[in-house]
Amino acid sequence: MTLPDAPSSPAGADRTFQVDLRGLVDLLSHHLYSSPRVYLRELLQNAVDALTARHALEPAAPAGAFGIRLYADGSAVRVEDDGVGLTEADVHSFLATIGRSSKRAEQVAEQRGDFIGQFGIGLLSCFLVADEIHVVSRSARTPDAPAVEWRGRGDGSYTIRTLRSSARPRPGTTVTLTPRADAGEWTRPTQVRALATHFGSLLRHPVTFDDGSGGPGAAVNPEPAPWARTYPTPGARSRALAAYGEDVLGFTPLDTIELDLPAVGLKGIACVLPQAVPAGRRHGHRVHVKGMLLSEQADEILPEWAFFVRCVVDAESLRPTASRESLYEDDTLAAVRDALAERLRAWIARAAASDPDLLARFLHVHHLAVKSLAVHDDEILRMLLPWLPFETTDGHTTLDEFARTHRTVLVTSSVEEFRQVAAIASAAGLGVVNGGYTYDRELVHRLPEIRPQTSVADLDPATLTAHLDPVDRETELAAAAYLARAREALAVFDCDVALRTFQPASAPALLVDSREARHERTRSQLAREQEGGLWGDILGALRQEAPRAQLILNQLNPLVRTAVAIDEPELARTSAEALYGQAALLSRRPLRPAESSLINRSFLDLLAHALRKDH
Repeated sequence: MTLPDAPSSPAGADRTFQVDLRGLVDLLSHHLYSSPRVYLRELLQNAVDALTARHALEPAAPAGAFGIRLYADGSAVRVEDDGVGLTEADVHSFLATIGRSSKRAEQVAEQRGDFIGQFGIGLLSCFLVADEIHVVSRSARTPDAPAVEWRGRGDGSYTIRTLRSSARPRPGTTVTLTPRADAGEWTRPTQVRALATHFGSLLRHPVTFDDGSGGPGAAVNPEPAPWARTYPTPGARSRALAAYGEDVLGFTPLDTIELDLPAVGLKGIACVLPQAVPAGRRHGHRVHVKGMLLSEQADEILPEWAFFVRCVVDAESLRPTASRESLYEDDTLAAVRDALAERLRAWIARAAASDPDLLARFLHVHHLAVKSLAVHDDEILRMLLPWLPFETTDGHTTLDEFARTHRTVLVTSSVEEFRQVAAIASAAGLGVVNGGYTYDRELVHRLPEIRPQTSVADLDPATLTAHLDPVDRETELAAAAYLARAREALAVFDCDVALRTFQPASAPALLVDSREARHERTRSQLAREQEGGLWGDILGALRQEAPRAQLILNQLNPLVRTAVAIDEPELARTSAEALYGQAALLSRRPLRPAESSLINRSFLDLLAHALRKDH
């Protein structure tokens, strides 16, 4: 907007803003609309609203009596409708005024539930591709009213004149654009037809396109929406909806869920994705309002947990934002989101009750999505928790199957802790679930809600070591010197060393260490390094007894039996470091720099010792 220099006027007198139309168009193109292509959608919306008003005026008119005709030949783009049309007063109110309300405009606003958009700012989008908008209209409300011509230009000027009736013999409106040279990308005949099909394929009024070649106009929307058609059998309907979803969304759905919310006039489909997607990734959904495509990226139509589907819906009562490219967040949208979520839950329930093969295929692909839902939905939890796959010491299996074998289910807090103990726990007969993946630990702890006879507990080092068999007293005394040297060598890692027997015998050592213990030792080490400073005092005030890792040597392993008998101090120290390094590698957790250095050094020392012995 600009404020022109005005002649002097009495102090306090009201003045009127002057609109810089070029600046306003620039604002629309860079900040309101995503692309100049929306000009055709705005023209179609105005035409559809005019047809809606015409049908309200003439309710006895047969379906399809009024339509929309598009024309583009490269030199002009024209949109003609058989709608209610405009009188000269309407032209002043709706086309020549920006942002001002009138009595007639207020009447239209009251009936807005019957319309896609509203007169006003939408027509300005045409200035994104043309410098002049030419409108000829004749009103159906006033049969003897003459045709009216309005020409609006990008500099903010316009002209209005009355035409002879022959200029527009039937009621309706024709909008003609003469494209700018730089707008050819959006106004070529092939592009205009593509945009018309993109935005208007589900419109309820007939829309045709003519490229000026002399042939008959091509139908833009030859068939109604697939969910509005009739089919000979339910199977045929299901296949047709799946084919439509594949054509529009670009993938073959695992299954198709029909959506129908009569309260808001919403119909459509949800297509189950055939491949897994990362948790929380929200897909854009195709949302039409009264047949007109509003957005292909409307992720707000479904809750966050429903990332395993993509939707195509058409609704009557959803409210577009000012740009009409997304949905306005209001109570209606929230209610629609909740209702659609319930439809997805119902589909999962039906699959669980009557189609185990479909359920198995769905869970195989989308178990993470269902776990996300089960965390917050008690009904889904009770229904599907026993079916969901988890990584356990018995392999990948369902909790229901796992709990039949293990009355007490232990769960780790991280993936690395599970990998540390999996082989040993399995040999010891312990039932351990990997709780390190998203949602898994929380869900496993809720298993007793479904199976009260099963108990769940967190796995800690004490629980595991309690299931390892001690060695006899003579064996432990014989290994005492070696264990002392090993503890001395590994003291830098705050690691204790113990000798036990456990299966499998092929495992020489087990490193029992938790992430929390490592964090506490790191904090204690920082406190020691910062001793005397302010930061050191703060860390010292938080100091606790640092938990120690534990390297458990397996007396059943031949290598360990040989190692504990070593008399040479340096070789004993090197072998203990090598056993620690091998156990750290098997835990598959990230190695600290000191541990990597120890593994390299111990390997080279053992190699050097072997070469000296050979010579």
